[in-house]
Amino acid sequence: MTLGSGAFGRCRSGSGLAEVSRGEVKAAGMGARLPGLRRATAGPLPLIAPVQLLVLGVIVLPALFVFWLSFQASSFGQSPTFVGFDNYLRVLADPYFWRSVGNTVVVIVLAVHPELLLGLGLALLFASGLPFQRLLLVIVLAPYAISEVTAVAMWRFLFDPDVGPVTMSLHSLGLPSLDWTFIPWHGLILIGLLTIWLHLPFTFVILYAARLAIPKELYEAGLIDGASRFQLFRNITLPLLAPAILIAMLFRYIFAFRLFSEVWLMTQGGPARMTEVAAVYLYLEAFRYNSFGTAAATAWIMVLISLLLAAGYLWRLRREMTLHAH
Repeated sequence: MTLGSGAFGRCRSGSGLAEVSRGEVKAAGMGARLPGLRRATAGPLPLIAPVQLLVLGVIVLPALFVFWLSFQASSFGQSPTFVGFDNYLRVLADPYFWRSVGNTVVVIVLAVHPELLLGLGLALLFASGLPFQRLLLVIVLAPYAISEVTAVAMWRFLFDPDVGPVTMSLHSLGLPSLDWTFIPWHGLILIGLLTIWLHLPFTFVILYAARLAIPKELYEAGLIDGASRFQLFRNITLPLLAPAILIAMLFRYIFAFRLFSEVWLMTQGGPARMTEVAAVYLYLEAFRYNSFGTAAATAWIMVLISLLLAAGYLWRLRREMTLHAH
């Protein structure tokens, strides 16, 4: 009995130890997971806080300061004075501002839409298969690797009215050249061509990636049904590329609307401010005429126009994506 009871006691004590051990292990495991649980319950805010602080310091606060400055009369050596909406009224009543907006619209029409057509054509051409495709792809993307200063210097030499290689070639063929130093329309055409050359790779990459994402089975099914190449493009390629086309056009409209480097380095808005665009008008108001209030008002007018333009395209893009989803 004693041995039995001792054995029974040892078994009970052993099972108790086992239960205690399992409890300790379980508690230890939960304790080891607690820091992870605490980190999970903290949420993603600590991870994105540095980026949010950077955006706040680099974009939001300067934008708010410019908005405050647009209601002030300010210049070098002059303390800001509140003037209400006078800066906005001065900008909207300035004929040079409306001329710059008109020139911006002209450059957008000359650059964005032909660039979109060229980018779409190149995307379809590359997607169909080309010999030496990698080499040609590098050639198409090369302009995007060139700085705007270098590109403008190169184009100024090529289209020099007296000794430019392109000008001499046009003269030898009996064609008129671009006298962009004296004729404003020629200057706007040259700026539009330069903008197309510089930013065509951006449009091409977006459209080419979207074209490669279209399944080949759709085209195979269309060919089996007897569809022609044009019918495949109209019924398959164009509808599925519509969201990418809208995105590319939205970004190019915004980029073209704030066009500055090409115009400033090529013509500086001349002759007689006839090729001036909205961004150049803003620059002159701020750094040549030292009118910081009107420059800030011009900046916010440009922001509002860009937001209205983006809102229209985003609404159209959402509509296209909703139609494709159904």
